[in-house]
Amino acid sequence: MGQVLDRIEQYADEIRADGVEGDKLMRLTDANAKRLREAGVIRMLQPKTHGGLEVHPREFAETAMSIGAMDGATGWVGGIVGVHSWELAFFDPQAQEEVWGQDPDTWMASPYAPMGVATPTDGGYILSGRWSFSSGTDHCQWVMIGAAVGDRDGNRIMPPKILHVLLPRSDYEIDHESWDVVGLRGTGSKDLIVENAFIPTYRTLDAAKVFDGTAPKEAGRTETLYNFPFSCIFPLGITSSLIGIAEGALACHLAAQRNRITVAGTAIKEDPHVLFAIGEAAAEIAASRAALLSTVDRFWDMTEKGQEVTFEQRAVGRRTQTASAWRAVRAVDEIFARSGGGALQMKTPMQRFWRDAHAGLVHAIHVPGSIFYASSLSELGGEPKGIHRAMI
Repeated sequence: MGQVLDRIEQYADEIRADGVEGDKLMRLTDANAKRLREAGVIRMLQPKTHGGLEVHPREFAETAMSIGAMDGATGWVGGIVGVHSWELAFFDPQAQEEVWGQDPDTWMASPYAPMGVATPTDGGYILSGRWSFSSGTDHCQWVMIGAAVGDRDGNRIMPPKILHVLLPRSDYEIDHESWDVVGLRGTGSKDLIVENAFIPTYRTLDAAKVFDGTAPKEAGRTETLYNFPFSCIFPLGITSSLIGIAEGALACHLAAQRNRITVAGTAIKEDPHVLFAIGEAAAEIAASRAALLSTVDRFWDMTEKGQEVTFEQRAVGRRTQTASAWRAVRAVDEIFARSGGGALQMKTPMQRFWRDAHAGLVHAIHVPGSIFYASSLSELGGEPKGIHRAMI
């Protein structure tokens, strides 16, 4: 295990306990945020030049899985916020210094969806809009969000051009009433509101260059980590935490069923049908983990050797990642259906794992349609267009 994972596992019991409180607060507790911070979770993909650790993405993924198995919301925030440090490495050095110069533990929220419009002005852009699903935002002092470039009248230009832009906490508002959901409640994934904020050019990045790998090259980044494909590393923290949630559900289920006797007087240990279902679910969750990490290892080796990770390979990687999420959550459903009525009690962790797993599956990064289409078409020699190339 890595040093960060060793440190965070010392707090496993406390993270689990605080997960209950976070579910009620509908945000990460201050204590769990502090544990992530002190363990170095958010600095795992951060440049060493600014206090980061620059770990292998596999180590980052395994850490997110482990935390997700303790508490889904804490793992989710660690996985999502942790990726932003990776992308900030491509921004102008002045922007990096503004964020990390005083405190290398400064966190950045998101999302990347271009829900607002950036209108050109002298020296940069004027940004307005409303963004949903900003996970962990209560504990972040900056935000890295997507913005559609507009014309001088504020209308989105066509074809679209998307920027990733940085704003300090003073330039946006958090709508604390916008997050009241069934699962992943503790992530505090609230709406952000920006009204006529000035964004200097050096705090912007062309999203297309991030997606196609041009951004790290233009930033002079030669490290393997920063030339790793965006379409693999961006979903990694999200899907890893979701697989961790499934692993947590399985561990919870096994603990509850170990000495359980059904109303018919049969010990679960003596029911071959239930045992088969548990074994099958465990195998599916393990396969999800293995498949996701295998893609990471393969892409890392290729990147380290200077080999291009082609669009077709990236599409297949996204297919594997998306399928891993669905496979893991289906397995959670199988064991939850065999957990007995006691699992429905709000005092049990099983119901929260089940809710969190389903909430995580609806993230846009887990929608299979266009990804499966693009991967299959590519393998057949075709060339996906438009939306079928998005996030690949």
